[in-house]
Amino acid sequence: MQRVLALDAGTTSVRCVAFNEHGEPVDSSSRELTQYFPAPGEVEHDVADIARLACEVLSEITRRLQSAGHQVVALGITNQRETTIAFDRDSGQVLDRAIVWQDRRTTSFCEKLKKEGHEATVRSTTGLVLDPYFSGTKMRWYLEQGILDSASRPALCTVDTYLV
Repeated sequence: MQRVLALDAGTTSVRCVAFNEHGEPVDSSSRELTQYFPAPGEVEHDVADIARLACEVLSEITRRLQSAGHQVVALGITNQRETTIAFDRDSGQVLDRAIVWQDRRTTSFCEKLKKEGHEATVRSTTGLVLDPYFSGTKMRWYLEQGILDSASRPALCTVDTYLV
C-alpha cells in the first residue's frame, strides 16, 4: 500500500502524519521543539533542532511503514511560514538561531517604513501588510547585524525551504 507523509515543522513541535489512499491518517510521530526568548518580544528556534527532529519523526514513521510493507510515495511540508533562517549554502552551516514568526524585534523598522509612507508600496508589491510577522524585515535584521558576513554563499529562507 502507498502512503503519503505530511511533515509539519511547527512552532512548538515537529510532527509527521502518514495518510492512506483514502486520505485518512494511519500513523504519526511528534517531538517537542524548544523555543528561546532572548529578550522581551524576541522568539527564536535552534535550526539544528528543527532539522534533527524532522529527521527523527520522518525516520520513525518510514521505518514503521516499511516494516508493515507500505511504500512512501510523497512528502508534503508545512511549517511556521514566516520563521526565518540564515545559513551558508556552501558549508550548510546555520549562522544564527531562526527568528520565529512571533518575534517582534523589527517593530520599530516597520513603524519607520509606515511613517515614511512605504506601507502602500509594500502592500501593492507583496500583497502583505507591513508587520514584523513577515520574513522580509527579519531578513533585513540579519543583514544589519552582519550575521551573513562570514558566509561564502549566504542564504536567507523560511523553514520549509531549509528542510528541502
